[in-house]
Amino acid sequence: MTENSLTSMAPLLLRKLITSLFISADNSLLNLAEKYKLLQFLRHLLVHSFLLCLRILPSLFPSLNHPSSLKPPLKGDLLTPVKGADSSIARALAQLLSIMNEIPVSSRKYEVVRSLAEKLIDDNLQGGFQVLREVNRSVISAAFSRSLVELDATVLKLDRERERERADAVDATRPLDYGVIRVLRAVRSFRQVARSRLGGSWAAEEASTRPGGSAEKLASELLWLAQRLADCECAEEAVWRWGSASSLAWLALSAESRLQGLLVRITAFLFKQAKEIVEGEDGKEGKKEEVREMRMKILMSWLPLLCHASRGADAPVLNRSERVELERVLEETIEMLEREEQEKVLALWLHHFTISSSSDWPNLQACYGRWYSASRKMLLVQ
Repeated sequence: MTENSLTSMAPLLLRKLITSLFISADNSLLNLAEKYKLLQFLRHLLVHSFLLCLRILPSLFPSLNHPSSLKPPLKGDLLTPVKGADSSIARALAQLLSIMNEIPVSSRKYEVVRSLAEKLIDDNLQGGFQVLREVNRSVISAAFSRSLVELDATVLKLDRERERERADAVDATRPLDYGVIRVLRAVRSFRQVARSRLGGSWAAEEASTRPGGSAEKLASELLWLAQRLADCECAEEAVWRWGSASSLAWLALSAESRLQGLLVRITAFLFKQAKEIVEGEDGKEGKKEEVREMRMKILMSWLPLLCHASRGADAPVLNRSERVELERVLEETIEMLEREEQEKVLALWLHHFTISSSSDWPNLQACYGRWYSASRKMLLVQ
Protein backbone atom coordinates (compact mmCIF):
# COMPACT_ATOMS: atom_id res chain seq x y z
CA MET A 1 0.00 0.00 0.00
CA THR A 2 1.39 3.47 -0.86
CA GLU A 3 1.87 6.37 1.52
CA ASN A 4 -1.10 8.15 -0.07
CA SER A 5 -3.28 5.12 0.61
CA LEU A 6 -2.30 5.08 4.27
CA THR A 7 -2.96 8.81 4.59
CA SER A 8 -6.39 8.57 2.99
CA MET A 9 -7.38 5.61 5.18
CA ALA A 10 -6.33 7.34 8.45
CA PRO A 11 -9.73 9.08 9.00
CA LEU A 12 -11.51 5.75 8.51
CA LEU A 13 -9.29 3.99 11.02
CA LEU A 14 -9.79 6.82 13.53
CA ARG A 15 -13.54 6.63 13.07
CA LYS A 16 -13.50 2.87 13.63
CA LEU A 17 -11.45 3.32 16.81
CA ILE A 18 -13.86 5.91 18.21
CA THR A 19 -16.82 3.67 17.34
CA SER A 20 -15.24 0.72 19.17
CA LEU A 21 -14.61 2.85 22.27
CA PHE A 22 -18.20 4.10 22.17
CA ILE A 23 -19.63 0.57 22.01
CA SER A 24 -17.46 -0.45 24.98
CA ALA A 25 -18.71 2.51 27.00
CA ASP A 26 -22.28 1.79 25.99
CA ASN A 27 -21.86 -1.80 27.16
CA SER A 28 -20.94 -0.55 30.62
CA LEU A 29 -23.98 1.72 30.79
CA LEU A 30 -26.43 -0.85 29.52
CA ASN A 31 -26.95 -2.81 32.75
CA LEU A 32 -27.10 0.29 34.94
CA ALA A 33 -29.53 1.98 32.54
CA GLU A 34 -32.05 -0.80 33.13
CA LYS A 35 -32.14 0.09 36.85
CA TYR A 36 -32.04 3.91 36.78
CA LYS A 37 -34.23 6.02 34.50
CA LEU A 38 -31.82 8.97 34.62
CA LEU A 39 -28.97 6.81 33.33
CA GLN A 40 -31.28 5.41 30.67
CA PHE A 41 -32.03 8.97 29.50
CA LEU A 42 -28.32 9.84 29.51
CA ARG A 43 -27.54 6.71 27.54
CA HIS A 44 -30.13 7.59 24.89
CA LEU A 45 -28.72 11.12 24.71
CA LEU A 46 -25.18 9.77 24.35
CA VAL A 47 -26.09 7.45 21.50
CA HIS A 48 -27.99 10.09 19.56
CA SER A 49 -25.24 12.66 20.09
CA PHE A 50 -22.61 10.22 18.92
CA LEU A 51 -24.51 9.35 15.73
CA LEU A 52 -25.17 13.03 15.05
CA CYS A 53 -21.44 13.77 15.38
CA LEU A 54 -20.62 11.02 12.88
CA ARG A 55 -23.06 12.64 10.49
CA ILE A 56 -21.80 16.24 10.72
CA LEU A 57 -18.05 15.57 10.97
CA PRO A 58 -17.62 15.16 7.19
CA SER A 59 -19.19 18.57 6.60
CA LEU A 60 -16.89 20.20 9.18
CA PHE A 61 -13.81 18.45 7.78
CA PRO A 62 -14.26 18.07 4.00
CA SER A 63 -10.93 16.28 3.74
CA LEU A 64 -12.60 13.23 5.31
CA ASN A 65 -14.89 12.98 2.32
CA HIS A 66 -12.41 14.05 -0.32
CA PRO A 67 -9.12 12.26 0.20
CA SER A 68 -6.09 14.33 -0.69
CA SER A 69 -4.90 11.44 -2.83
CA LEU A 70 -7.65 12.26 -5.32
CA LYS A 71 -6.37 15.79 -5.89
CA PRO A 72 -3.78 15.93 -8.65
CA PRO A 73 -0.82 18.25 -8.17
CA LEU A 74 -0.99 21.37 -10.28
CA LYS A 75 2.12 20.78 -12.35
CA GLY A 76 3.54 23.43 -14.61
CA ASP A 77 1.76 23.50 -17.95
CA LEU A 78 -0.24 20.31 -17.45
CA LEU A 79 -3.08 21.92 -15.53
CA THR A 80 -3.31 25.60 -16.39
CA PRO A 81 -6.20 28.07 -16.12
CA VAL A 82 -8.27 28.19 -19.30
CA LYS A 83 -10.03 31.01 -21.08
CA GLY A 84 -13.81 30.87 -21.17
CA ALA A 85 -14.13 28.74 -18.03
CA ASP A 86 -16.58 31.24 -16.50
CA SER A 87 -18.63 31.90 -19.63
CA SER A 88 -22.34 31.20 -20.07
CA ILE A 89 -21.72 28.28 -22.43
CA ALA A 90 -19.34 26.74 -19.90
CA ARG A 91 -21.97 27.06 -17.15
CA ALA A 92 -24.63 25.50 -19.40
CA LEU A 93 -22.41 22.53 -20.24
CA ALA A 94 -21.43 22.14 -16.57
CA GLN A 95 -25.11 22.07 -15.59
CA LEU A 96 -25.81 19.31 -18.11
CA LEU A 97 -22.94 17.17 -16.86
CA SER A 98 -24.00 17.74 -13.26
CA ILE A 99 -27.59 16.69 -14.02
CA MET A 100 -26.33 13.64 -15.92
CA ASN A 101 -24.34 12.70 -12.83
CA GLU A 102 -27.42 12.90 -10.61
CA ILE A 103 -30.03 11.19 -12.82
CA PRO A 104 -30.22 7.38 -12.46
CA VAL A 105 -29.48 5.38 -15.60
CA SER A 106 -32.95 3.84 -15.40
CA SER A 107 -34.56 7.24 -15.97
CA ARG A 108 -35.76 7.89 -19.53
CA LYS A 109 -34.32 11.44 -19.19
CA TYR A 110 -30.76 10.14 -18.69
CA GLU A 111 -30.05 9.44 -22.37
CA VAL A 112 -31.68 12.75 -23.36
CA VAL A 113 -29.36 14.74 -21.08
CA ARG A 114 -26.27 12.72 -22.01
CA SER A 115 -26.97 13.04 -25.75
CA LEU A 116 -27.45 16.80 -25.41
CA ALA A 117 -24.18 17.14 -23.50
CA GLU A 118 -22.39 15.06 -26.13
CA LYS A 119 -23.78 17.25 -28.92
CA LEU A 120 -22.63 20.47 -27.24
CA ILE A 121 -19.14 19.02 -26.67
CA ASP A 122 -18.92 17.92 -30.33
CA ASP A 123 -20.16 21.30 -31.57
CA ASN A 124 -17.45 23.06 -29.56
CA LEU A 125 -14.81 20.77 -31.09
CA GLN A 126 -16.06 21.12 -34.66
CA GLY A 127 -15.86 24.91 -34.52
CA GLY A 128 -12.08 24.74 -34.55
CA PHE A 129 -11.76 27.60 -32.05
CA GLN A 130 -9.28 27.25 -29.21
CA VAL A 131 -11.51 29.08 -26.73
CA LEU A 132 -14.30 26.51 -27.29
CA ARG A 133 -11.83 23.66 -26.85
CA GLU A 134 -10.76 25.27 -23.57
CA VAL A 135 -14.39 25.44 -22.43
CA ASN A 136 -14.69 21.69 -23.02
CA ARG A 137 -11.45 21.05 -21.20
CA SER A 138 -12.40 23.09 -18.14
CA VAL A 139 -15.94 21.73 -17.74
CA ILE A 140 -15.20 18.06 -18.52
CA SER A 141 -12.12 18.06 -16.29
CA ALA A 142 -14.17 19.41 -13.38
CA ALA A 143 -16.86 16.78 -14.01
CA PHE A 144 -14.23 14.02 -14.13
CA SER A 145 -12.74 15.18 -10.83
CA ARG A 146 -16.16 15.36 -9.14
CA SER A 147 -17.21 11.92 -10.37
CA LEU A 148 -13.89 10.44 -9.28
CA VAL A 149 -14.33 11.77 -5.74
CA GLU A 150 -17.89 10.40 -5.64
CA LEU A 151 -16.76 7.02 -6.95
CA ASP A 152 -14.04 6.81 -4.31
CA ALA A 153 -16.55 7.58 -1.54
CA THR A 154 -19.10 5.12 -2.95
CA VAL A 155 -16.61 2.26 -3.27
CA LEU A 156 -15.38 2.97 0.26
CA LYS A 157 -18.96 2.69 1.58
CA LEU A 158 -19.44 -0.56 -0.31
CA ASP A 159 -16.25 -1.88 1.26
CA ARG A 160 -17.47 -0.91 4.73
CA GLU A 161 -20.79 -2.64 4.09
CA ARG A 162 -19.02 -5.84 3.06
CA GLU A 163 -16.84 -5.68 6.17
CA ARG A 164 -19.92 -5.25 8.34
CA GLU A 165 -21.66 -8.19 6.67
CA ARG A 166 -18.60 -10.40 7.14
CA ALA A 167 -18.38 -9.39 10.80
CA ASP A 168 -22.08 -10.15 11.32
CA ALA A 169 -21.64 -13.54 9.67
CA VAL A 170 -18.72 -14.36 11.97
CA ASP A 171 -20.65 -13.18 15.03
CA ALA A 172 -23.58 -15.38 14.05
CA THR A 173 -21.36 -18.47 14.31
CA ARG A 174 -20.03 -17.60 17.75
CA PRO A 175 -21.85 -18.10 21.05
CA LEU A 176 -22.58 -14.65 22.47
CA ASP A 177 -23.84 -13.85 25.92
CA TYR A 178 -27.20 -12.19 26.25
CA GLY A 179 -25.70 -8.81 27.23
CA VAL A 180 -23.56 -8.51 24.09
CA ILE A 181 -26.52 -9.40 21.86
CA ARG A 182 -28.59 -6.68 23.50
CA VAL A 183 -25.82 -4.12 22.94
CA LEU A 184 -25.59 -4.99 19.23
CA ARG A 185 -29.35 -4.75 18.84
CA ALA A 186 -29.46 -1.44 20.69
CA VAL A 187 -26.75 0.11 18.51
CA ARG A 188 -28.52 -0.99 15.32
CA SER A 189 -31.85 0.30 16.63
CA PHE A 190 -30.48 3.74 17.51
CA ARG A 191 -28.68 3.90 14.17
CA GLN A 192 -31.99 3.42 12.36
CA VAL A 193 -33.69 6.05 14.52
CA ALA A 194 -30.87 8.52 13.88
CA ARG A 195 -31.15 7.97 10.13
CA SER A 196 -34.85 8.79 10.14
CA ARG A 197 -34.41 11.88 12.33
CA LEU A 198 -31.46 13.23 10.34
CA GLY A 199 -33.49 13.25 7.16
CA GLY A 200 -33.75 11.23 3.99
CA SER A 201 -30.48 12.43 2.48
CA TRP A 202 -28.41 9.99 4.53
CA ALA A 203 -30.68 7.08 3.63
CA ALA A 204 -30.59 8.03 -0.03
CA GLU A 205 -26.82 8.36 0.14
CA GLU A 206 -26.46 4.84 1.55
CA ALA A 207 -29.00 3.40 -0.87
CA SER A 208 -26.94 4.71 -3.78
CA THR A 209 -24.01 2.55 -2.72
CA ARG A 210 -25.69 -0.81 -3.22
CA PRO A 211 -23.81 -3.22 -5.51
CA GLY A 212 -24.74 -2.73 -9.15
CA GLY A 213 -25.99 0.78 -8.42
CA SER A 214 -24.29 4.15 -8.58
CA ALA A 215 -20.73 2.82 -8.37
CA GLU A 216 -21.03 1.18 -11.79
CA LYS A 217 -22.82 4.25 -13.16
CA LEU A 218 -20.06 6.56 -11.93
CA ALA A 219 -17.36 4.30 -13.36
CA SER A 220 -19.13 4.18 -16.72
CA GLU A 221 -19.43 7.97 -16.77
CA LEU A 222 -15.77 8.36 -15.83
CA LEU A 223 -14.76 6.29 -18.85
CA TRP A 224 -16.95 8.46 -21.06
CA LEU A 225 -15.54 11.67 -19.57
CA ALA A 226 -11.97 10.42 -20.01
CA GLN A 227 -12.69 9.67 -23.66
CA ARG A 228 -14.15 13.14 -24.14
CA LEU A 229 -11.06 14.70 -22.54
CA ALA A 230 -8.92 12.74 -24.97
CA ASP A 231 -11.05 14.08 -27.84
CA CYS A 232 -10.22 17.57 -26.56
CA GLU A 233 -6.49 16.69 -26.52
CA CYS A 234 -6.20 17.12 -22.76
CA ALA A 235 -6.22 13.53 -21.53
CA GLU A 236 -3.25 14.30 -19.27
CA GLU A 237 -5.64 15.82 -16.74
CA ALA A 238 -7.59 12.57 -16.50
CA VAL A 239 -4.34 10.60 -16.27
CA TRP A 240 -3.10 12.82 -13.43
CA ARG A 241 -6.28 12.39 -11.43
CA TRP A 242 -6.58 8.67 -12.07
CA GLY A 243 -2.95 8.13 -11.11
CA SER A 244 -3.48 10.13 -7.93
CA ALA A 245 -6.51 8.03 -6.86
CA SER A 246 -4.38 5.51 -4.97
CA SER A 247 -7.02 4.85 -2.30
CA LEU A 248 -9.60 3.97 -4.95
CA ALA A 249 -7.06 1.73 -6.69
CA TRP A 250 -6.47 -0.15 -3.43
CA LEU A 251 -10.20 -0.57 -2.77
CA ALA A 252 -10.70 -1.74 -6.36
CA LEU A 253 -8.72 -4.91 -5.63
CA SER A 254 -11.64 -6.27 -3.59
CA ALA A 255 -14.49 -4.65 -5.54
CA GLU A 256 -17.35 -6.58 -7.15
CA SER A 257 -16.36 -8.12 -10.50
CA ARG A 258 -18.61 -5.96 -12.71
CA LEU A 259 -17.27 -2.79 -11.13
CA GLN A 260 -13.73 -4.13 -11.43
CA GLY A 261 -14.33 -4.67 -15.14
CA LEU A 262 -15.27 -1.02 -15.64
CA LEU A 263 -12.27 0.14 -13.63
CA VAL A 264 -10.01 -2.06 -15.77
CA ARG A 265 -11.42 -0.45 -18.91
CA ILE A 266 -10.80 3.06 -17.56
CA THR A 267 -7.29 2.08 -16.53
CA ALA A 268 -6.53 0.49 -19.90
CA PHE A 269 -7.72 3.57 -21.77
CA LEU A 270 -5.73 5.97 -19.59
CA PHE A 271 -2.58 3.83 -19.77
CA LYS A 272 -2.73 4.26 -23.55
CA GLN A 273 -3.20 8.01 -23.14
CA ALA A 274 -0.29 8.20 -20.68
CA LYS A 275 2.04 6.58 -23.20
CA GLU A 276 0.99 8.90 -26.00
CA ILE A 277 1.31 12.18 -24.07
CA VAL A 278 4.08 14.25 -25.62
CA GLU A 279 6.73 15.50 -23.25
CA GLY A 280 6.81 18.93 -24.86
CA GLU A 281 8.17 20.23 -28.12
CA ASP A 282 10.33 22.78 -26.32
CA GLY A 283 12.26 20.00 -24.59
CA LYS A 284 12.06 21.63 -21.17
CA GLU A 285 13.38 19.35 -18.46
CA GLY A 286 10.58 20.36 -16.09
CA LYS A 287 7.94 19.21 -18.56
CA LYS A 288 9.68 15.86 -19.02
CA GLU A 289 9.83 15.36 -15.26
CA GLU A 290 6.12 16.10 -14.92
CA VAL A 291 5.14 13.64 -17.65
CA ARG A 292 7.42 10.94 -16.24
CA GLU A 293 5.98 11.45 -12.76
CA MET A 294 2.46 11.23 -14.20
CA ARG A 295 3.26 7.90 -15.85
CA MET A 296 4.92 6.63 -12.70
CA LYS A 297 1.88 7.46 -10.55
CA ILE A 298 -0.65 5.69 -12.75
CA LEU A 299 1.58 2.62 -13.05
CA MET A 300 2.18 2.34 -9.30
CA SER A 301 -1.48 2.93 -8.45
CA TRP A 302 -3.29 0.79 -11.03
CA LEU A 303 -0.94 -1.95 -12.23
CA PRO A 304 -1.95 -4.21 -9.27
CA LEU A 305 -5.61 -4.06 -10.38
CA LEU A 306 -4.71 -5.44 -13.81
CA CYS A 307 -2.96 -8.36 -12.11
CA HIS A 308 -5.84 -9.19 -9.76
CA ALA A 309 -9.04 -8.18 -11.57
CA SER A 310 -11.25 -11.03 -12.69
CA ARG A 311 -12.02 -11.43 -16.37
CA GLY A 312 -15.69 -10.64 -15.89
CA ALA A 313 -18.73 -12.60 -14.81
CA ASP A 314 -20.00 -13.47 -18.29
CA ALA A 315 -17.22 -12.52 -20.71
CA PRO A 316 -13.63 -11.25 -20.57
CA VAL A 317 -13.29 -7.57 -19.69
CA LEU A 318 -10.74 -7.21 -22.48
CA ASN A 319 -10.50 -9.52 -25.46
CA ARG A 320 -7.25 -11.19 -26.49
CA SER A 321 -6.12 -8.50 -28.91
CA GLU A 322 -6.89 -5.76 -26.34
CA ARG A 323 -4.84 -7.57 -23.71
CA VAL A 324 -1.91 -8.00 -26.10
CA GLU A 325 -2.08 -4.33 -27.07
CA LEU A 326 -2.21 -3.20 -23.44
CA GLU A 327 0.80 -5.36 -22.55
CA ARG A 328 2.73 -3.62 -25.33
CA VAL A 329 1.58 -0.21 -24.06
CA LEU A 330 2.66 -1.08 -20.51
CA GLU A 331 6.09 -2.24 -21.67
CA GLU A 332 6.67 0.92 -23.72
CA THR A 333 5.44 3.15 -20.89
CA ILE A 334 7.69 1.45 -18.34
CA GLU A 335 10.70 1.77 -20.62
CA MET A 336 10.12 5.53 -20.82
CA LEU A 337 10.94 5.78 -17.10
CA GLU A 338 14.31 6.13 -15.41
CA ARG A 339 16.12 2.89 -14.58
CA GLU A 340 15.38 3.17 -10.83
CA GLU A 341 11.71 3.87 -11.51
CA GLN A 342 11.51 0.86 -13.81
CA GLU A 343 12.83 -1.27 -10.96
CA LYS A 344 10.05 -0.09 -8.64
CA VAL A 345 7.29 -0.66 -11.19
CA LEU A 346 8.56 -4.09 -12.25
CA ALA A 347 9.02 -5.17 -8.63
CA LEU A 348 5.41 -4.15 -7.94
CA TRP A 349 4.23 -6.05 -11.03
CA LEU A 350 6.20 -9.19 -10.13
CA HIS A 351 4.76 -9.23 -6.60
CA HIS A 352 1.11 -8.95 -7.67
CA PHE A 353 1.51 -11.10 -10.78
CA THR A 354 2.87 -14.02 -8.76
CA ILE A 355 0.38 -13.84 -5.87
CA SER A 356 -2.69 -13.50 -8.10
CA SER A 357 -4.50 -16.81 -8.43
CA SER A 358 -7.21 -15.56 -10.82
CA SER A 359 -5.12 -14.24 -13.71
CA ASP A 360 -1.82 -14.66 -15.52
CA TRP A 361 -2.00 -11.25 -17.19
CA PRO A 362 -0.38 -8.83 -17.86
CA ASN A 363 2.78 -10.82 -18.55
CA LEU A 364 5.68 -8.35 -18.52
CA GLN A 365 8.38 -10.99 -18.36
CA ALA A 366 10.07 -9.74 -21.55
CA CYS A 367 10.13 -6.17 -20.22
CA TYR A 368 11.54 -7.42 -16.92
CA GLY A 369 14.27 -9.34 -18.76
CA ARG A 370 15.27 -6.29 -20.84
CA TRP A 371 15.48 -4.10 -17.75
CA TYR A 372 17.58 -6.66 -15.88
CA SER A 373 19.93 -7.14 -18.83
CA ALA A 374 20.42 -3.39 -19.28
CA SER A 375 21.00 -2.91 -15.54
CA ARG A 376 23.61 -5.68 -15.54
CA LYS A 377 25.46 -4.07 -18.44
CA MET A 378 25.48 -0.72 -16.66
CA LEU A 379 26.96 -2.35 -13.57
CA LEU A 380 29.73 -3.97 -15.61
CA VAL A 381 30.56 -0.69 -17.35
CA GLN A 382 30.85 1.10 -14.04
